Amino acid sequence: MSRVGRRDITLSEGTSVIVNGNIVTVKGIKGELTKEFSPLIKVSVNEAKIIVTRVNDSKQTKMLHGTTNSLIQGMVQGVQTGFEKTLVIIGVGYNVKEIDGKLQFSLGLSHKIDLKVPAHLKAEVISLTELKILGIDKQQVGEFAAKIKAYRKPEPYGGKGIRYKDEYIVRKVGKTSK
Repeated sequence: MSRVGRRDITLSEGTSVIVNGNIVTVKGIKGELTKEFSPLIKVSVNEAKIIVTRVNDSKQTKMLHGTTNSLIQGMVQGVQTGFEKTLVIIGVGYNVKEIDGKLQFSLGLSHKIDLKVPAHLKAEVISLTELKILGIDKQQVGEFAAKIKAYRKPEPYGGKGIRYKDEYIVRKVGKTSK
């Protein structure tokens, strides 16, 4: 049996879970998330715990067991505390500004990049070279941060580009003359 799948998910005060068939809705302080799961997995709520069990022991069901548990855990954590990703912009003249609810990036290209922040997310410009993405859905926060990072990935020689704050970039040595 999956170790992750067997894990009980504990709910804190102010968080409620509604299970309607294979649709799970989690409500909390920060908001509400709803997700539909496979009918091969059974989700039940006992007092302040969510228990995820599987209907049978087929290979497909075993694969979904731990995944479903992790997704529900992420939903609970999102409505309780939320998720955030911090991006750092490194390079001469590289920066980000917030203008009329849009993010404007200067990344050494011939033009500036304007990016609209989705309605369910929040973007905070901490400084000209630091940006924080906040939201309750872990997948959407990660996707938006990855989309921003894709505009100028960090390069291994000078280290210029957009990277996550806690990301380590393996640096390469440039050419040397003899």
